[in-house]
Amino acid sequence: MKLISFKHGGKNTFGAVVGDKVIDLQSAFAGRATDLKSLIAADLVAEASAFAKTATPTLALADLELLPVIPNPGKIVCVGLNYGEHVRETGREITESPALFLRLNESQVAHGQDIIRPPESHRLDYEGEIAVIIGKGGRRISEADSWSHIAGYSCYND
Repeated sequence: MKLISFKHGGKNTFGAVVGDKVIDLQSAFAGRATDLKSLIAADLVAEASAFAKTATPTLALADLELLPVIPNPGKIVCVGLNYGEHVRETGREITESPALFLRLNESQVAHGQDIIRPPESHRLDYEGEIAVIIGKGGRRISEADSWSHIAGYSCYND
């Protein structure tokens, strides 16, 4: 199931994509989830998936203004210089651990939105990215249990 956040009728909402149509999940989960982040936090993704399999999509995807998938994340932790080829192309030294850095939620853009290039930058850097949405908290989680904490993921070009 592909989940999205979007604006429709002047309000922010979220839904499931079915082909070129969308099921508005906010109305189906009213009182239990106000946005995609709260749907994941309430562990309702499996229920939303089951609902989406039987519901009739009523919104045309092309008519919606897409928002970042999780417009209000708690944290955005990024990992940089995490593979040898990239480290070498930047002229840096390969280390034992990758670089970690934070991003602000205001720096996200939705699919199809323009990326603003600062005038100090002469070009944009394009690379493949993977986004992982952590849906269940924890600490010192074993590798074997790690997938049970992931609510979703996506690969895209940045």
